[in-house]
Amino acid sequence: MLEKIIKAYDIRGLIKNEITPDFSFSLGVAFAKFLEIEREPATIVVGEDMRASSAPLAAAFSDGATSQGMDVIRIGLASTDMLYFASGKLNLPGIMFTASHNPAKYNGMKLCKSGAKPIGQESGLLKIRKFIEDGVPISNRPVGSVKSQDLLSEYVDYLLARFPKKTFKKRKLKVVIDAGNGMAGFTAPAVMKHLNIDLIPMYFELDGNFPNHEANPIESENLKDLQKKVKKEKADIGLAFDGDADRCFLIDEKGDLVNPSALTALIAVRELKSQPGSTIIYNLISSKAVAEVITENGGVGLRSRVGHSYIKSLMAESGAIFGGEHSGHFYFADFWRADSGMLAALYALAELMDSNKPLSNLLKPYRRYFSSGEINNKVKDVTKSIKAVEEKYQGNYQLDHLDGLTVTADSWWFNLRPSNTEPLLRLNVEANTEKEMAIITDTVLALL
Repeated sequence: MLEKIIKAYDIRGLIKNEITPDFSFSLGVAFAKFLEIEREPATIVVGEDMRASSAPLAAAFSDGATSQGMDVIRIGLASTDMLYFASGKLNLPGIMFTASHNPAKYNGMKLCKSGAKPIGQESGLLKIRKFIEDGVPISNRPVGSVKSQDLLSEYVDYLLARFPKKTFKKRKLKVVIDAGNGMAGFTAPAVMKHLNIDLIPMYFELDGNFPNHEANPIESENLKDLQKKVKKEKADIGLAFDGDADRCFLIDEKGDLVNPSALTALIAVRELKSQPGSTIIYNLISSKAVAEVITENGGVGLRSRVGHSYIKSLMAESGAIFGGEHSGHFYFADFWRADSGMLAALYALAELMDSNKPLSNLLKPYRRYFSSGEINNKVKDVTKSIKAVEEKYQGNYQLDHLDGLTVTADSWWFNLRPSNTEPLLRLNVEANTEKEMAIITDTVLALL
């Protein structure tokens, strides 16, 4: 079971028989042991999302951690980026109880060291899993304490302080936000009340049963309500957040989805204006327009494999000021290299405030190529399937294996990479023309 629920970057499973209070208690004990060995501070910050199972799981975890002599600070309801803020601001290790965009029957945990440093399989999850399997001797330290601390207003102040004072007091914007009954329904009102906007909220009621649609904006079906509302209200922009609000997707004034690569490019340009010549990270399924825009604006582009723990590590090694992922995750050096959907949304709003142009016009320079979007393929044998595709393109094209298989030609590229959690291959194709993109997509799918 542990092998199944402990993923590459987090822990996730069914609340019925996998992510239970008993497991959460054991995780608290094991995490305390791990932190002791790593010489981390002896206090853990604990945040939770709106799922009915999150508070009991957080309580059980706290019992496990305090039994080992750890102190616990419970910040209550929080988005994942708010937990990262707490870990960074207080310089303490943390844990967020959330299953992000997964349906109601799931829950999970995202862990970090002090300063919001990520914990993935290689950086600690495998050690923690071993402690759970083997059992941890009872600590000789006295039982720790649990206290509550409200950090919402400090989180809001920190985000807004990253922008010049009058940034959000310029022209008035009409903004529709779809929180998907997730944690943006908690954090967005606290942020948006400070901005010169007319806010139109959708599904702000916190409800871990997701009665309106799944809180997963990467699926187009879950964006339809927001797209209709943006057009009906003649809004300037629509914002869609996932369940734990660490991802943000944009809808332009026409009701069209903004490619996350275009938002990466937009933020990169703003960051490079304030810190010229800096390094910007983009993951390998981002549009090649991102790398071009970074170079055109005097920055240094750095290509990364997919996944937050990889990007955060690369940011630390390279000194990059920003990183963008095609999945809607955006990472900021002065946010402890953590990802924040709300901060990405503020960058988009700041750009709109600075201009009289509609969002679709602002993003035109970054929309240069045609993309297939991510296509999931169920396969019997992941390795065999990738090998079959590789054999087809061997010799005539540039191949690399940074993450799965990437094949690059003059006018197109595609990436085929395995899912970390399912027997799936994820395909992304981009080309100079829509026709060529369709041909390459069909060719690879036929091979699979």
